[in-house]
Amino acid sequence: MALKIFSKESQADGYFNDGQILEKKPIGFPQDGGLLKPYSNLFYWAHAWASKNDSIIGLHPHRGFEICSFILKGEIEHYDTLLDKWITLEEGDVQVIKAGKGISHSEKLKKGSEIFQIWFDPNLQESLYEEAQYSDFKSDNFIIKKEYGVETKIISDINNQIDLKSESVQIYQHLFSRGTYNHEIYQDRFHSIFIQSGIMKIKDVTYNPGDFLIVDNESSLSFEIISETKIFEIISLIKLPYKSYAEMHNIN
Repeated sequence: MALKIFSKESQADGYFNDGQILEKKPIGFPQDGGLLKPYSNLFYWAHAWASKNDSIIGLHPHRGFEICSFILKGEIEHYDTLLDKWITLEEGDVQVIKAGKGISHSEKLKKGSEIFQIWFDPNLQESLYEEAQYSDFKSDNFIIKKEYGVETKIISDINNQIDLKSESVQIYQHLFSRGTYNHEIYQDRFHSIFIQSGIMKIKDVTYNPGDFLIVDNESSLSFEIISETKIFEIISLIKLPYKSYAEMHNIN
């Protein structure tokens, strides 16, 4: 089994507004100095939180990438130049910005809020020439599947419910009860797993909240859940049908 582990402590740090917003980055920008570089069509993954005050990330531009925000806790407000108004997003909601030719946006993280912001590469050789688009998806619209001690929120499966142009991306949030599990791993895919809460043990090694795992080339991942554990999983192609931005610019 190909299993790579990136502990919370090994991930790149980030902050805004003198530390009012803090970040850990499983996949950071090249200049961030983290161990993990972009792979598949995953270009950037930041876990951000505002623990002290409401705080605003000022208006800034994006082009080409699909910028997705997943609200893990609390509430944020979002503004962009396409809609030209502030929108409130709550725990469990998902926001998708297809940056296309260009869009600028701003975010306000409320005190106690926590998000993932993840950038997907949808083939920039095409997306840079398309019009920007914005969509948000409310938590209640996502299907919850419960079986064998696992509660799975299906954010996007093979049916592409959040309409990403990035090739063959699947996104799930799993809540595991205590016990032992065999989690299916697809042969031609990366499974990128962020432990949000709880404790997971793989081959007698314990993993904790904030740890990041990449699994591939195996039929299943066997693990023990020591205490109720929530994980966020993205499944993506090992080999894309196009050159990613990272490949074109030798970032890997």
